[in-house]
Amino acid sequence: MRAGFDKWWLVPLGILAASALVALGIIAFGPSLAGHAAAEVAQPVASEAAADCPGASANDYACYQERYRDLARTSGVEVAFAELKDEYEKNDLVRYNCHQLVHVMGRSAAELYDDLSTTYAQGDEFCGSGYYHGAMEVFVAEIGADKMLEEADAFCADLGEHQKYSAYHRNCAHGLGHGFMGVLGNELFESLYACDALTDGWEEDNCYDGVFMQNTMAENDPNHPSKYLKADRPLYPCTDVEARYKNRCYQRQTGYALKTQGNDFARVFDLCAKAEEDFRPACYQGLGRDAAGHQIQDSVSDAAITNSTGMLCRLGEDDEARSNCVVGAVEHFIRHYHSDEQAKTLCGTFETDLRILCLETAEDYYESFQT
Repeated sequence: MRAGFDKWWLVPLGILAASALVALGIIAFGPSLAGHAAAEVAQPVASEAAADCPGASANDYACYQERYRDLARTSGVEVAFAELKDEYEKNDLVRYNCHQLVHVMGRSAAELYDDLSTTYAQGDEFCGSGYYHGAMEVFVAEIGADKMLEEADAFCADLGEHQKYSAYHRNCAHGLGHGFMGVLGNELFESLYACDALTDGWEEDNCYDGVFMQNTMAENDPNHPSKYLKADRPLYPCTDVEARYKNRCYQRQTGYALKTQGNDFARVFDLCAKAEEDFRPACYQGLGRDAAGHQIQDSVSDAAITNSTGMLCRLGEDDEARSNCVVGAVEHFIRHYHSDEQAKTLCGTFETDLRILCLETAEDYYESFQT
C-alpha cells in the first residue's frame, strides 16, 4: 500500500465527492504511492468480533477506540459510521471524542482496503473529516520516515493537478500533517519541517494545520501523548514556533487553552489579547471556532446554538476580539452544516457593524466552500 481568497479553510465534501472522483479516475497515484488494484477490494473480516463497551467501559475512551477500529475492519466502514452516529446522539464521551474516533476508523480502513482511492471512497465527512486524516496517517507511515520527504509532493499531486485547492485537495494536504506527526512520534517541530518539504505553499499551510491539530488532539489520546502541550503555558508552542507557522498554531491552540482555563472563554480571550500582535486575530478566530463547536456539542436546539455562540463572542473586550471570533464561528458553522443558514441566523443576533461583517463573511466563505 502506498498510498483567491485563500482557500486553506475548505473542508471535504464527503462520500459524494469521493465517489465522483473515483468514478472519473481523478484519484490515481503513481507507482510509488499506488496500492493494489482497486478492483481487488479487500472485504471486512466478518469472523472477528468488535469490542463492546457496556457498563463502566461506557466511559473508557480506549474501549471505544478498539470498538470502532474493529467495526470498520469486521463489518465495514458504512456500518461503523452508522453505529458511531447513533452513539453520538446518546453518549457524551463519543460526542466529545468523535474526531479522534473517526481517525481510528480511517486508519483501520486504510489497512483493510490497501488503496488510497478505495479507502477515501468509503469515507464520510462526519466529525470534521477525521476519517480521511486517519487514513493518510497510514499511507504516510507506509512510505516511512526515510522516504516521506522525497515523496511529499507525490501524495497530493493528482488532486493538485485535477482538483487544485478543492476540498479534497485540502483534505489530502491537511492529512499529511497528521501523517507526519504519526511517523515522527508527535515531534511537532520535525513534523512542521516535513511540511516545508512541500513545494506548493497552499499545501504547506494546510499541512501545518494538520500538525497542530494532531498536537492538540494528543490531550485526549493517551496512546499518542505530546510534550508540546503545557498547562502553565496554554498558548505554547505557538509562542515558540517560527512566524510562518504561527497563524495555524493559534487557530488550533485555543481548544487546548480552554481546557486549561476550565472552558472559561473570557479568560482565553484575555490570553489571546496578550498574544503577539500580528497573530491575535488568529487566536480570536480559533475561539470563535471553539465557541461554535462547543455549542453544537452541548446545545439541544438550533436557536440555543446560535444564541449561545453569539453570547460567547461578545465576551471579547474590543472590536478586534469580537469580530474575529464571529469570523471563526461563521466558518465553523458553514463547515459543519454544509450550509450558510445557521451562520446567517447567528448574524441576525448581532447589531449593525458586527452583523454586516458576519453576513459578508458568511457570503464569501460559503461561496468559496462550494468551489
